[in-house]
Amino acid sequence: MSTPSEPSGDLDVITRERRQLINLSYRLLGSLAEAEDVVQETYARWYALPPEQRDGIASPGGWLTTVAGRICLDLLGSARARRERYVGEWIPEPLPGRTEWVGGNAPADPADRVTLDESVTMAFLVVLESMTPAERVAFVLHDVFRYSFAEVAGIVGRSPAACRRLASSARRRVRAERPPATTPEARRADVVRAFRRAWEAQDIDGLIGVLAPDATATGDGGGLVPAALHPVEGAGPVARFFAERARAVPGIVLEECAVNGRPGLAARKDGVTVSVLAFDIAGDRIQHVWAVLNPDKLRPWTAP
Repeated sequence: MSTPSEPSGDLDVITRERRQLINLSYRLLGSLAEAEDVVQETYARWYALPPEQRDGIASPGGWLTTVAGRICLDLLGSARARRERYVGEWIPEPLPGRTEWVGGNAPADPADRVTLDESVTMAFLVVLESMTPAERVAFVLHDVFRYSFAEVAGIVGRSPAACRRLASSARRRVRAERPPATTPEARRADVVRAFRRAWEAQDIDGLIGVLAPDATATGDGGGLVPAALHPVEGAGPVARFFAERARAVPGIVLEECAVNGRPGLAARKDGVTVSVLAFDIAGDRIQHVWAVLNPDKLRPWTAP
């Protein structure tokens, strides 16, 4: 594997792999909670090995990555069935800018932080959701983490040539659905700020002014809190939807923040995060709004 060979008895070598495993698993699953479960299970399997077997593994990092990748592949296979039973739309779990908060209310080890880059933006993760499990694993391992197709084959359980085809198919999907970003980060923040101000003022015209004509808004309440069951489409309907939400839920405080490494908003009520919004912006207009309201997905946002 790509991880250099190290003595398997060195605990530091094993624990240093944790960040890599968290980063990989989150991108594969779109869920920080599930990613942490995968890493925990991966380490459990490592320590369940007899000491002599662990000592015989030339690359512990490679072994851990292979096991984590296979667990993720299995979870992705069952996720489709689970999401068919999910109430409303399913959106990947949003990451706060302060990624030292991982899976609870206490600061996690720095090794638990998820690296924020283009491969972890909400728009990118949503495209990954449209792929087959094998496509997603092959593409993320090869194109994002730079594993060779021979290494990917050992995880996916297919030939290197088949993995190459899987990654190529996934790459075409990404190119078709995610054109290269051209909007500067500062401009993205300005657009989100304009959206926030118009939303707070319940200014429908102001909201329409920052939304693309074909803008869509998708909410994820998971059946635990009220949320639109289907995406809202069109600048006018999206603007009216958010204006009505502002009237229906008074006392909401909107805070500008980083969501998966991009400008976004956190809606708080009485100090509790009740929604996190991620935006897909092209030029000066918002193409898509993803609003996560499911409290199970907002736990990293509730840390003091």
